[in-house]
This record gives sequence, structure tokens and C-alpha cells, in this order.
Amino acid sequence: MEQRIGSSSQPLEGAGFDPAFVPGLTSPVSAEPDDAEPEEGEESAPAEDAAPAGAAGQDAEERDEAETEAKDEAKNKASDEEEAPEGPVFEASDRRARIVADRAGVRLHLDEEACEFRWDEIGAVETEAPRFGKRFTITVHTPDRRWYPIEIEATARSRFQEWESQLDAVLDAYFED
Repeated sequence: MEQRIGSSSQPLEGAGFDPAFVPGLTSPVSAEPDDAEPEEGEESAPAEDAAPAGAAGQDAEERDEAETEAKDEAKNKASDEEEAPEGPVFEASDRRARIVADRAGVRLHLDEEACEFRWDEIGAVETEAPRFGKRFTITVHTPDRRWYPIEIEATARSRFQEWESQLDAVLDAYFED
């Protein structure tokens, strides 16, 4: 008895499996493969092709070093701006959530998710201290009737008063009614 190894079904073709099957959905594929050599009459880029491999490797390393230095400088400038903000700043966090309100706006972080609101994107900021428990809720409302609540667990209920006063100072300084 003869047996085949592998699947006996043929691969399906059509728009459901290959978007290129429908004309106009994808850009046309170039007829010439990437590794094709140019013909004798065609010109190639002699500057890159004629450079020795060692020099090209050094240039690439130098470019990479310059790019990383530029990124580091940009991060340092950004961190300097964040470390020395002008005016009041409110910051509260626990093991999962974090809120920062400063001159740039309000930033909410929960686990790996984050959102940022400029002051002109905020319709209202609401706070709620529970009657029992230690979870302080801050809700950011936008003008398009969406709201974004975040709960911060306080170490003690006495922190609620401190957080309320700090957030009020930030809202008074930056938020325009």
C-alpha cells in the first residue's frame, strides 16, 4: 500500500487568503528581484559599492555611535525638563497606578497602559475619597463626554487630604474653566 507523507490538500487561493489576489489592493510587485545584477549598460551607485568593506563598517559604527549619543542627549534634556518643572506638580502612585499633573497636562499610568491629556483636552477633573478603604479615585473628563478614572491606593487615609490640596493647587494654576 502506498502512503503519502504530508498534507494531501492543495493550498487555497483567493482574496480571503491573499490580498494581492484582488487587483489594486496592494502595490504592484517589481518584476526585478532585489539580488539581480545590473546589466552592462546600466549605471550603479559607485560611491557605496566601491568603498571597501572595512571603511563601510567603520562608517556604520560611527553613525550608530552618533545616533546613540544624540538619543542620550535628548533623553537628558527631557529628564532635565521633567526634573525642574515650573509651578506646582501633583504626583501620586501605588504599585500599579500613577498620576502626574503638571504644566504639560495630566498623565495616567495603569500597569503598562498610559494616556496623556493636555490642559486644553480636559473638560473636568473629579476626585473621590471613599468612605471606607484607602483607594483614592481621580477621574479625568474630556469635552467629548468620555472619562478616564484611575484609582490610587494610599498608605493611609490621611494622604487623601494632602493629595486633594496638591491637586487643587495644580488645577488652580493650569486649568482654565
